[in-house]
Amino acid sequence: MKIPPLATCCAAIFIGLFLATPGMAQETKSYELLPYPDVWYNDVDGIRAGVRVTGQVPGTFQDGPHRLNAGIWLGTWWPEDPISYNVEFTEPIPSISGFNSEGNIRLASSIRAGFSRHGIQFNKRWQPGFDERQFVTFSAGITAQKRFDDSYLLFPHTWQQEWLWLGTLGFELNNANVLGRYQVKADVKANIAGETSPFVYAAVELKQQFLLGSGFGLHTRLFSGLASEKTAPEFLFSRSFRPIVQWNQNSLVRAKGTIPTSWMSTGLFQVAGGANLRGYSEQDISALENGLSPLLTSVGALNIELDYPNPLDRAIRNIPVIGNFMRLRSYIFNDTGTSLGLTSLEESHVLSDAGLGFTFSFNIPDYLGNPRGLVLRYDLPLWVSHPQENSHFSFRHVIGIGAVFTF
Repeated sequence: MKIPPLATCCAAIFIGLFLATPGMAQETKSYELLPYPDVWYNDVDGIRAGVRVTGQVPGTFQDGPHRLNAGIWLGTWWPEDPISYNVEFTEPIPSISGFNSEGNIRLASSIRAGFSRHGIQFNKRWQPGFDERQFVTFSAGITAQKRFDDSYLLFPHTWQQEWLWLGTLGFELNNANVLGRYQVKADVKANIAGETSPFVYAAVELKQQFLLGSGFGLHTRLFSGLASEKTAPEFLFSRSFRPIVQWNQNSLVRAKGTIPTSWMSTGLFQVAGGANLRGYSEQDISALENGLSPLLTSVGALNIELDYPNPLDRAIRNIPVIGNFMRLRSYIFNDTGTSLGLTSLEESHVLSDAGLGFTFSFNIPDYLGNPRGLVLRYDLPLWVSHPQENSHFSFRHVIGIGAVFTF
């Protein structure tokens, strides 16, 4: 597999930064590498065994200079490319950094699960005061990526296999108002080079929490996504799950077989994100199984979840220590969405679903307060507005991977 010049540049810059850091080359005690084993499974690699390494200046707790997160693995079934890796190196820029308001450059390179991705990104965070839940972040970068092995994919026809050279912009705002916490996110990508046609992808989501008291709460999410007609299929939107390219961000669905293929093929599992019309997960997966692509160039959706108290959650919260990180939410939900009517690959109906849901989460936030842990959902979309075969009201259920509401 031919690696693009950007990957070589990233590797060279990474080595240069590492060797040029004052004291690191001459005094090994000024830097520490913390390894730990990592074992996973998929249908191509078999048991994928390896080691992850965290690198940091001692005592900085991943909040100082020269931060390294890396991993290397070996597929025990000896596939065509048995060795995979992932490496990220973050270097703060002192002139634009302050307490909890860091600016940095991040280099990233990975080849795993048949997907090659290499890039460089500038990041800046602004955080007033000591509340790590209130901040603004901005990022800009360039990434080269390519799918080079379809054997890892459940639905190979949803990917193209040329190099994409993506310019990226990202924005996130987290804060609170009189109603509760809110979040605004924006993501823009443009393919600016390579053999594929130029395209633009953009997505915006707004979340608002309403605290109602006595264990009740309301969560709302407004999502809108738009892509040009020649956008690579892995970036297109679905009615029920996040864009296929974003499945790489979750180790459970990065490669087929970690969750048994027969389970995924039934539509039992839904990868949260995008329009998140969870009642249409089975229909979308059925279309993919039949070689179709229920993918859209534009979509808009409103997701609503009304929390209500349950005794199991109260019992969990009373467990010493663990109760601070574990939660079992219970809620009533409604999802409504459709396409925006701007291109030809669009949904013609206004779709809606409603039902009951439960979310189990075990979350130990990182040093910036960002969610880090396990989130599993069990949703019962008992009503859908446009059922494929069954009646509007029917027993339907999905196991959700990840959550669109994280606060």
